[in-house]
Amino acid sequence: MKLMDYLSWQEVNSENLNFYKAIGVDYLMVHVPAALADGTDRTEEFRQLKRMVENHGLQLYTLHSGGLPRDQIVYGRPGREKQLENWLTVLRAIGKAGVPTTATTFFAINHVRTPSAKGRGTAEYSTFVYDELMKDPPSYPGQEISEAQIWESIEWFVKRVMPVAEEAGVRVALHPDDPPIPEPLGGAARIVTSIPNYQRIFDLAPSPSNGMLFCQGCVSEMGEDVFRAIRYMAERDKIVFVHFRNIRGGAYNFQEVFIDEGQTDMIAAMQTYRDAGYRGAFMMDHTPGIPHPSGHWAGRAYANGYIKALIQMVYGRNA
Repeated sequence: MKLMDYLSWQEVNSENLNFYKAIGVDYLMVHVPAALADGTDRTEEFRQLKRMVENHGLQLYTLHSGGLPRDQIVYGRPGREKQLENWLTVLRAIGKAGVPTTATTFFAINHVRTPSAKGRGTAEYSTFVYDELMKDPPSYPGQEISEAQIWESIEWFVKRVMPVAEEAGVRVALHPDDPPIPEPLGGAARIVTSIPNYQRIFDLAPSPSNGMLFCQGCVSEMGEDVFRAIRYMAERDKIVFVHFRNIRGGAYNFQEVFIDEGQTDMIAAMQTYRDAGYRGAFMMDHTPGIPHPSGHWAGRAYANGYIKALIQMVYGRNA
């Protein structure tokens, strides 16, 4: 069980790596820029990045592919074969560089939020209120897609990606839609919204590489029993890594709150991961915005310290 946090490609420097090492982070996730998906073999660049991270006492565990172009894939349009080819080139390079996991999303319209709410200490909580959104419904002309179309596209995608991922030795973590509601937003259907839908996606391309980024906040938003969902996914070895965060509310009205004040008992959650046999990485994902010049990094230190303490308490100090 390891503690993980993330940086953008541009943020990987000695100062930030030393900060993470100092606060007890073990693993690093780095987002791959879209520009690197141009068909060029990026193996050596990924190896150089991995060496730099390791020289600071961390392990490069995930190269996140969510930012790679895939609009033609999602919409099933001409050009999807080229986008897939570029995606697979990046995937193979991740494997050759010795990085064991990647992650992605699969939606037509990005994550959606409404104006932030104020929390303790006037911190800003990422917020979604469906009724507020519908007062001025978002519109994305030309980006409409039906549920049947997006299911067809994800089937086309995973059936081609998972054999390559398995051969490369890379697990692919699929993040839920956020918010995970079945209603189309901006005219675009959303399907990565429930545990049964995840199982359907796994069944489209059975493979140890076909896995879930278990975003605990999103699972709570789904209205799922979080502990039952943890057991279901962990016992089937489908959790690639965990976004260990907390919320208040449900899919149609929620706030992303500090890790210690949400509706899920985080001690019980950590115990459930342990009891279900999960032995992977835990990551804060993100945390409320603290109104202070150093608030971004203070928030990370606070959340990571909390998770580190729970890992040691539940799994043991030598975990």
